[in-house]
Amino acid sequence: MTETLLPAAVDTAALSPLALAFIGDTVFDLLVRGELLSRANQPVSALHQQATRRVCAAAQAASASALLPLLTEEETAVFKRGRNAHPGGIPKHASAADYHYATGLECLFGWLYLRGELARIRLLFDAIPREGGQTDAEK
Repeated sequence: MTETLLPAAVDTAALSPLALAFIGDTVFDLLVRGELLSRANQPVSALHQQATRRVCAAAQAASASALLPLLTEEETAVFKRGRNAHPGGIPKHASAADYHYATGLECLFGWLYLRGELARIRLLFDAIPREGGQTDAEK
C-alpha cells in the first residue's frame, strides 16, 4: 500500500508530465510550508513571503540542479520528461530555463508522491540547500 492522500491508486505511467507537475507543485509547496511552520511561530504574512521565495521558478530550478546528481536513472528520466514538457506559457517573472527546470522538479515530486515514496521525497527535499548554502541534512 502506498502512502498518499488519494482515494485510489493512480497509474503514474498514464499521466502526462504536466499532470505529475500539477500534484508535485502542491507536494513541494506543502514541504516548504511545513518546514517554515516548524521553525517558528511567525506572522502568516512573513511565512507566506518566505514560502514564495522558495517555491518560485528560480528557487525550484536551483533546487533541481542541486538534486540532479542524487537522482536514480528512473528519477532523472521523470525529471527530464517534466523539464521537456511544453506548458503552453511561461510566466513573465520567470526565465524559460528556470521554468522548465522547476516543472521538472515538480514532475519528479509528483511522480514520487503518487508512487507513495514519501521517504524518498523527504530525503531529496532535505538535500536541497537552504539559505546560507546548507541542506537540512547538514544542519
